[in-house]
Amino acid sequence: MDIAKRFKQNPLLSPKDLTPSRPGMVIECVLNPGVFLYQDKTWLVLRVAERPHQEKGIISFPVHTPEGQIEILHFDAEDPLLDASDPRIVRYDGKYYLTTLSHLRLVCSDDQIHFKEPPGSPPLMGLGSQETFGIEDCRVSTMADGYHLTYTKVSGYGVGVGYMYTTDWKHFERRGMIFPPHNKDCAFFEEQINGKYYALHRPSSPELGGNYIWIAESPDRLHWGNHQLLATTRPGKWDSERIGAGAAPIRTEKGWLEIYHGATKKHRYCLGALLLDLNDPSKVIARSDEPIMEPVMAYEQTGFFGNVIFTNGHLVQGDKVTIYYGASDEVICGAHFSIHEILNSLNV
Repeated sequence: MDIAKRFKQNPLLSPKDLTPSRPGMVIECVLNPGVFLYQDKTWLVLRVAERPHQEKGIISFPVHTPEGQIEILHFDAEDPLLDASDPRIVRYDGKYYLTTLSHLRLVCSDDQIHFKEPPGSPPLMGLGSQETFGIEDCRVSTMADGYHLTYTKVSGYGVGVGYMYTTDWKHFERRGMIFPPHNKDCAFFEEQINGKYYALHRPSSPELGGNYIWIAESPDRLHWGNHQLLATTRPGKWDSERIGAGAAPIRTEKGWLEIYHGATKKHRYCLGALLLDLNDPSKVIARSDEPIMEPVMAYEQTGFFGNVIFTNGHLVQGDKVTIYYGASDEVICGAHFSIHEILNSLNV
């Protein structure tokens, strides 16, 4: 089942549409944008993944130093200690590295289709020892007091959830790591429930447990507790290997609607939905049995890492949800959904 109404203009953005952050770098992927409205425009917070020009027989990739500089590492492609079979990850002598270094970039649109990078909008780069491998997959929760950004902090020490705050998209308050490694896919609810803030997150424990969606509560969005398991993977289904939250849950009359991603062991990523109780979002009311969107288009099946649909940003206008998503870990696309149609597709 695929009930998405894809934009006929897809892909909306590809690596060629942006300029590398510095000379000598090549943009390999633009993907997985956060989404928000500001000054009567639609904005995306893109993840931009770069690496140096590749020379024959050499695998090169960048990392941030703790001082904020970029260092290029080079390895002989024939070195028996090197495993470069995954285009996303390099393993050398027991240590793991990313093949690209990601940062965040802002683009905006007047029509929700054609996006451009505004002048005077610098990229958000990794900073400090927790972000030496970059920052990724920003989710934006819009609340009465401003914009709250949760994103993935990546380093050789692990993968955790970072938190930034802004009111004007020019000045950013970095509030540190709010969920320690190994954790990612964090989305804040956009309003308090019974006086508490809530967030979805995805701790990983493949040896005991799995890649499941959890929920936590907080008095201030900095200190999180009362963690509870929300949803697990399901053997034999489209979300059998890992699941993770998309963007902020959507309030509907029937409950909080969360569009999430699920993947199989063969790394085929689709989208489905959870419906959570309005007053107690730790209770799951219903869930997708089949995906509401799966990689069926050529640009979703072939790319930097094929057969991937991944979203962490959307806009809600009445019954219509417009999601922006990364396809094949390479390009940005858009699709419309009907909230009513998603709700009717769920199994209690």
